[in-house]
Amino acid sequence: MLVNGLPSDVISAEDRGLSYGDGVFRTLRVHQGRPLSWQHHYLKLRHDCDAIGISCPSAELLLNELLVLSATQQDGIAKIIITRGAGPRGYAPPPANKATRVLSLNPAPTYDHEFFSAGITLHVCRLKLGHQPLLAGIKHLNRLENVIAASECQAIGAQEGVLEDEDGLVISGTRSNLFVLRDGTLYTPDLSRCGVAGVQRDRVLSWAKMHGVVCEITQIRMDELLTADELFLVNSAFGLWPVRELASYQRTVHPMSWQIQQWLNHEDIK
Repeated sequence: MLVNGLPSDVISAEDRGLSYGDGVFRTLRVHQGRPLSWQHHYLKLRHDCDAIGISCPSAELLLNELLVLSATQQDGIAKIIITRGAGPRGYAPPPANKATRVLSLNPAPTYDHEFFSAGITLHVCRLKLGHQPLLAGIKHLNRLENVIAASECQAIGAQEGVLEDEDGLVISGTRSNLFVLRDGTLYTPDLSRCGVAGVQRDRVLSWAKMHGVVCEITQIRMDELLTADELFLVNSAFGLWPVRELASYQRTVHPMSWQIQQWLNHEDIK
């Protein structure tokens, strides 16, 4: 782990990331010493920093530090955290602050092969996401809703959970973005009021455009999931998981999901 470029696992107890969740982060896969989809992840990170008024380190600096970490571990999951830095007590940010950056690289989790082929069982979480349009789409450090939802999934042994907002609209998985296939058209939830816009979500949107598949960003309700032709989830750690079962929805084959999964994997290793 590197903290501001130096080997360490210590930050100030006054860091605003710890005190208030005042920061953003990105998680990405490293393969054979190379951060995958690096430019896309960096653009997302810079966008999120700009959105909450934190100075984002340069792409060159962060990439060099990732390469330092990958020198001793060629494959794994990297995490980049940028906080507003240490500051005095109080919510209001100091007029001038030096951002803290924390980079880590850990072994990639292992998943059952069946999750990628047959798919997973998806749990409907009790927790409902609140609306905050100013933070919608941003991968900020305030992730308590996701922690509670993931704990709910863990307690019943579910691989992943689907989250609705306070109006009953489907938003995402607890750690993933969701896509719905119906009659040859892909749909993915509108994230203008809550949720995180992940890199893999953007990559699937790009795949659809390249392959002439209509993909709509729209409001989706739970009953639309249950009557879909296919459902799948994406994130940068596991890639793509088809959904095998969700309440009354059950599918054993996932042709488009497998096609997109193969494309994502191929593009990663090019």
